[in-house]
Amino acid sequence: MTNNDILKKLRVALMLRDDEIVEILELVDFRISKSEIGAFCRKEGHPKYRECGDQVLRNFLNGLVIHLRGTKESPKIPREVLGIKPKKSNKPVQRPKPDFKKSDLGPVKYKNKKKS
Repeated sequence: MTNNDILKKLRVALMLRDDEIVEILELVDFRISKSEIGAFCRKEGHPKYRECGDQVLRNFLNGLVIHLRGTKESPKIPREVLGIKPKKSNKPVQRPKPDFKKSDLGPVKYKNKKKS
């Protein structure tokens, strides 16, 4: 798997746009343009394809950590950054008990269906 594949897969998995990737890279003081990000995400045979170097991927991953976790001074909750809703609990729902007993309803009568 190449650096370009890793960058593309993270971009899709985290639903990042090119401008967001540029902002993430700026968190670690790494300047790059949106067009260069687009060149990294092209197919290998495309004329404007460009290989993503180790330095670019390393800085992107370091910036992604800061983007998701925050810094020691201002930590973040990754679920909120990614927009993930909290999971529902598996606890059963407490329903209120009825005010009456089954015996209060009286006998249950069923109608017999006629066979045709």
